[in-house]
Parts: sequence; C-alpha cells; structure tokens
Amino acid sequence: MISEYDFDYEDEDDDQEDVDTDMENKYYQAKNYKSDNPEKALADWRSIVETETPKGEWGFKALKQSTKLNFHRGKYQEALKTYTELLDYCKTAVTRNAAEKAINGILDYVGMAQDLDISLMQQWYEVTQNALQAAKNERLNVKIELKLAKIWMDKKEYTRLEQVIEKLRMAINAPNSNSSTTNSKMESFEGDNSIGTLLLEVLAIEIQMYTDRKENKKLREIYDQTLTVKSTIPHPKIMGIIRECGGKMHMSEKNWTAAQYDFFEAFKNYDEAGSPQRISSLKYLVLAHMLMNSGIDPFDSQETKPYKQDPQIVAMTNLVAAYQRQDVHEAEKIIKNNRATILDDPFIAIYIQDVLTSLRTQWILGILQSYQRIEIAHVARQLKISDIEVEEIMLLLILDGKIAGKLDQVNGVLELDDDSEIENRHYKSLERWNSELNKLHSNLIQKSSSNYVAFNTGHQFNQNHPFYP
Repeated sequence: MISEYDFDYEDEDDDQEDVDTDMENKYYQAKNYKSDNPEKALADWRSIVETETPKGEWGFKALKQSTKLNFHRGKYQEALKTYTELLDYCKTAVTRNAAEKAINGILDYVGMAQDLDISLMQQWYEVTQNALQAAKNERLNVKIELKLAKIWMDKKEYTRLEQVIEKLRMAINAPNSNSSTTNSKMESFEGDNSIGTLLLEVLAIEIQMYTDRKENKKLREIYDQTLTVKSTIPHPKIMGIIRECGGKMHMSEKNWTAAQYDFFEAFKNYDEAGSPQRISSLKYLVLAHMLMNSGIDPFDSQETKPYKQDPQIVAMTNLVAAYQRQDVHEAEKIIKNNRATILDDPFIAIYIQDVLTSLRTQWILGILQSYQRIEIAHVARQLKISDIEVEEIMLLLILDGKIAGKLDQVNGVLELDDDSEIENRHYKSLERWNSELNKLHSNLIQKSSSNYVAFNTGHQFNQNHPFYP
C-alpha cells in the first residue's frame, strides 16, 4: 500500500522535473536568439541563473553561453563578469569534468583574441587560478599555467612568460633555469611519466623563448636538460619543438651535421603529430643538408620522399638539385622566383647567403682547374657579384689550402702556382721535416749516451737475468 508520504515525495520529484524542463526549454529558446537578438538571449539566460535554486546545470550552461556571446561581441568586461560567476558554479553545481571542459574551452577563446588587452587577458587567468586554488584543483591549475605560458610565448611577452615558467617549475619541483642546478639530471622525475612529460612541455616553451631571443648559452643549457629527462612519453609535437630549436642552435654554431640530424628528428615528430610545422622543419633539413655539402639527396629517405613534390617544398627540392649540379645561376633564379616559400621564412633568409657562398666557392674551384691565371673581374661577371666578394672567396680558398697561388689585388688577378712550383714547395716541406727528424734523432742519441754508464755496470742485465735465454 502506498502511503500519503510517498505521494508527497512523488509530487516534489514531479515539481523538480517540471522546473528542470522549464529551465531546459528556456535555455534552448535563448540559444535561438543568439544571432538575431543577442540582448534577449542574454536576458533569458540571466533569468535562469537568478531563478534556479539551488545552483545547477542550467544556470551553469546559461553562464557559459553568456560568457561566449559577450566575448564574441567584444564585450570583454561583461564576459569576464559572467565567467567569474561560472567559476563559482564549478565548485559544487557540476561535475569536475564538465567544469574543466568549460574552463578550457572559454580560455581557448580568450587566448585566440587578437584585440584583447594584455592586462585584461591576465585577469581572466588570475580569476581562474584563484578559483582553482580555492577548489584545490592543482592538476588543472598547472594545465592552465601551461596554457598561459604558451600564450605569452606566442605574444612574445617574455617577462610575463618567465614568471609563469618559474611557477611551473616550482609546481613540479624542477630547478629554475636561472639556478646553479640547471644542468643537473632530473633524477626525481625518473619513473613518473606525467611529471616528466609536463617538464618537457615546460622546457619546450623555454627553448622557444631562448631561441627567439638568440640567447644561445641558455638555449644550450635547456636543450641539454631535455636530453636528461627519463621515463616519459611526450607528445610528438613537444619533441618536434625541442628538436627544431636544437637544430637552430646547431645552425648558429655552424654545426651543420648536428643541425641536419635535429631537423630530421623534428620533421619526423611533427609528421607523426600531424602538425603543419613539418613543412618548415623539412625546409630547414634541406638547408642544413646543402651547407653540409652532402651529395646525398635529402628526399631519398622514406620519411621525406612523399613531400618531394609538395607545393611548399618543391622550390627547396629544385634548389637542392641545382646545388648538387653546382649550377649557381639556376640556384639564384630559384631563390628569386620563390621568395614566398624560401626567403619569407626569416630563419632560412639568415642562412641562404651561406648556401650561395658555398655554391659560388665550389663553382670557382671548378673553373680554376682550367686556368693558371684568371682575372677577378671576369669571375665576378660570371657570378654576377662584386669583385670584393670574389676576392674574399679566393682568399679563403688559399688560406684553407684548397688552392695554391697568389692574389694580386692591385692588378685584380689570381695567379696559381704551376705543378713544378707546387712540387718544389712539397720538396722543401719534406726537407724541413727531414731536418727536424735528424735533430730529434741526435737528441735521442745524446740522451742514450748520458745513460750508458748506468747500463754498462752489468747489474741491470747480466747473463743470469731472466731477460736472457
């Protein structure tokens, strides 16, 4: 038998369901007004927030929609106000997953805003962090700090970025990059995949910052530190960033071989992550490959071959082919006609002159095989560069011992030594070498003579000594 109390409870449940249905209908009706009548949509959502008792799902959703709508309309202060209310709902009104999804989604909007004042953007993150600290949600708080660090990196706000990095390092107990323990291994992170992965994300942002600021000493310290992080499974894009910055560091040191390796690793990681940055890394790989003077086609590997005819890569493919043929004029033509895919990249623009100088050097070496005496102006006309540039290349060839000759800058000619002069020079070098050997031999004889008395006593080695059979 059903008691009267059961009926009372059923009535209360029905009433709550009716309220929820009313809230739901009002919420979706307001969504329909977003485009045509945003003020009515906002007013209806506000009425949901004010009438829902206790705070629940529909008030939460109403505040989320109000925040997004105000933000898209450029009413950032109003959006911040409703967002702050939303954070209060995250404590008890909704599940943690729903709260985290909403917070991350809204902060993504904030981070992408181009016209949002930097100080106001900072406020969005501060109110978020205060709410998360009050809720003791450290995990999400660290993720939000990481999101903020990436924003400051993109906006080149390095002072703000350094402050966030310091907080992140403290949160994961990593030594600060300015401390004396920067180069020590991260033993405390071994065996902890989540912390190790987080550390690599922080280091990747630091590496980007020091790369942009051309602080090579700091860059080297952080890069070396990334190689000591153990027991981690980082996202391939993070490793792509680290390797790309490492390649740029090696390029600044003119270590083309190490740069080529890092750019190849960066390309593979970006490719695995499906990141468009794989294209720029592949260009950098080709650039380093040419500066290595390697005769191997960088597109021969199974990883790079599919991109050989990519519209963004084909100019670099043609440049490599011209480089390997030592066709200076074709290389210059390719660079000139493909500014968008070659020179518009600031990093490539820095080193493209090194590529041309290397190519011109090889061309000059080749043409000198047929000459004993050649005018500098003639070479300059052929290469379409100044006499001074040709002189500099020829002087380096002489100093490096790649050619034997004299540069007559007064008359503007290079005179190469003939074979007899070269042989005579080699003969004189051999004479000097032989003379030094004779001196060394004489010194050894004199030292042996001074020790003769000691060895002539017969006490050291006599016929009874084990040395003798």
